[in-house]
Amino acid sequence: MYIQQIYTGCLAQAAYYVESEGEAAIIDPLRDIQAYLDMAKARNAKIKYIFETHFHADFVSGHIDMAKKTGAEIIFGPTAKTGYKVLVAKDSQEFPLGKEKITVLHTPGHTMESSCYIAMDVNGKSSAIFTGDTLFVGDVGRIDLAADEKITREDMASLMFDSVEKLKKLPDSVIVYPGHGAGSACGKNIGSETFSTIGEQKKNNYALQYTDRKSFVKDMVTGISTPPKYFFMDAKINRTGYEEGIDSLLGHHATGLSVVEFIKEKEAGTSVLDTRMPAEFSKEHIPGSLNIGLDGDFAVWVGTLIDNGPLLLVCDEGKELESVTRLARVGYESVKGFLKGGVNAWKEAGHEVKNVHSISAEEFAKNIEKEGQALDVRNDGEFLQGTVRDATTIPLGKLQEQLNSLDKKAHYYVYCRSGYRSMIGSSILEKNGFLNLTNVEGGMNAIKKTQAKIVVPAIA
Repeated sequence: MYIQQIYTGCLAQAAYYVESEGEAAIIDPLRDIQAYLDMAKARNAKIKYIFETHFHADFVSGHIDMAKKTGAEIIFGPTAKTGYKVLVAKDSQEFPLGKEKITVLHTPGHTMESSCYIAMDVNGKSSAIFTGDTLFVGDVGRIDLAADEKITREDMASLMFDSVEKLKKLPDSVIVYPGHGAGSACGKNIGSETFSTIGEQKKNNYALQYTDRKSFVKDMVTGISTPPKYFFMDAKINRTGYEEGIDSLLGHHATGLSVVEFIKEKEAGTSVLDTRMPAEFSKEHIPGSLNIGLDGDFAVWVGTLIDNGPLLLVCDEGKELESVTRLARVGYESVKGFLKGGVNAWKEAGHEVKNVHSISAEEFAKNIEKEGQALDVRNDGEFLQGTVRDATTIPLGKLQEQLNSLDKKAHYYVYCRSGYRSMIGSSILEKNGFLNLTNVEGGMNAIKKTQAKIVVPAIA
C-alpha cells in the first residue's frame, strides 16, 4: 500500500493519500483539493473513497468538492449525521482498496463520531493507522469540543479512555499517522513529529500510560486552553455541508479592486486584513488594517482574532490567490477583494500610510530600563518560563478583550517569541487608538541574548 502524507504547516494538519492497485483513498482533505487530484492523476489512480476521521473544527474539509469531481464515496464513522450524502460506517467495517483494505475503528472521545482507519495488507495484517484527532504523537485529542448540556467533558474523556485502550491493543509495529502535529489547538501538547508507531506511543505518550479511568479523566479535563472561536463554525460547516465549490469560491473572491473601490468598501465598514510579513507591514501599511502574515500561523490567528464577516485584503504581489485560498480553508469566504497594486497604489493615489516603530532586542534592553512598559503577548505557558521584569502579560488571543486594562497614553514595547505575533498585537493596538508603540524585533528569542532583566513569575 502506497501512503503519502500531505502536511500543511499553517494548520499543522496532515491529510493522507492512500493507494493500492490503482485505487486511492484520501483521508481528511483540505478545502483546496487540487493537490490530491494531481497526485492521483500522476499515479494513474482513481480516487474511490474519502475518509473523514471526524467533523473537523479547525478547517473546512474538501470532501464534498472531491466527491462531486471524482464520484468517490464520503465515509464517516458511526453516529455521524450530515446534511449531505455520506456512508456512515459501522465499527470494524472493511473497505477494499485494490488488493488490500481499510478497516474502521470507532474511537469516540474527541467527538462522538471520531474514528481511526486501519490500513490492512493482503494478508490481513495491520500496517498503519490514520488516527485523526484521537491519537497524536505525544498526546490525544482534546475532549471539550463536542461536550454540551447532554454529554459532559468528563463523559467524553471516559469515552477517550476506552478508545485509547483499543489503540493500545494494536501491534507495536503499526505506524501511527495522526491528523495534526505541533502547534495545533486540537490537543494540549502535541509532539513535533508527524508520525510514530503504536509501540513508541505506548512508551512515550503520557495519555497511554494510564491504567485507571478516574485518573485519566481527571487529567484530560485539566489544563485545556480556550478553543479558537472559529472551531465551532467550521465543525458546523463540515457537518451541514456547503454549496459553493472551491473553484467558484476563488473565482468570486480573488478579485482585484481599484483604490477607489477599496475605499468604498472600507468606508462601508469592511475590515482590512494585511497578509504581508511583519517587516513589510512595519515599514508602511494602510491605517486601521490588521496584520496577520501568510508565512506564520496564518489560518489559526485569523480564526482566533477575526469575526467571520466581509474582508478586504492587502497582499504581496502574487500572493492574492493564496491569501483567499487559505482563508477559505478555515471557513472565511466573504472576501470582497484585494487592493490592486497594494500599498504602492494606495500611496500613489495620495493616501496616508502608517508604520510601526521597530527596534532591535539590544535597543529594547537599554530603553526599557529608562522608560516605557514591556508588553508580552505570548501564551501563558511561554511567559511562565520567563519574561521581562515588570512586563504586562496578555496572550495575543485575549488582547482585544483586555484593551481596557491598558493605558492609551503609555509607551508599550510589544514582544512575543520571535516577532510574528507582536506585529499582529501592534496592529490591534494601533487600530484601537494606541499610538505610542514599539515592536521588538526577534522577540524573546533575541531578548534573552541581551542584558534585559528576565524573571520567572511565581505560579499561584
